[in-house]
Amino acid sequence: MSDVTDHAAFPSPTTFPPSPDCHGEASLLLVESLIHSLVARSGLSLSEAIEIVQVAIDAQIEISQDRGDDPARLERSLALLSAIANSLAIDSDGSEAAGHLALGQSGEAAP
Repeated sequence: MSDVTDHAAFPSPTTFPPSPDCHGEASLLLVESLIHSLVARSGLSLSEAIEIVQVAIDAQIEISQDRGDDPARLERSLALLSAIANSLAIDSDGSEAAGHLALGQSGEAAP
């Protein structure tokens, strides 16, 4: 298993590592699929699902700051979470009516 804490392997925050951590990738896919399924079956409203992702974004920012993480690592994490929120917004009815979760310059989520 590769050392996912070695961030020197990532050339820029907009590119993905050549070999993503298989555990993290599977976990993220599983959680995203679960959220989409709950929304599709009305077990969770779309706004609740997007709010859950927003809470995860806020927690990721706080945890990253507490650990003193590299800003590029935080940016990659926030990009993944933002992509999930955006896919939920589009998934609702094929439109983007629910809006996009935007990230500000500081990495803080913006409404």
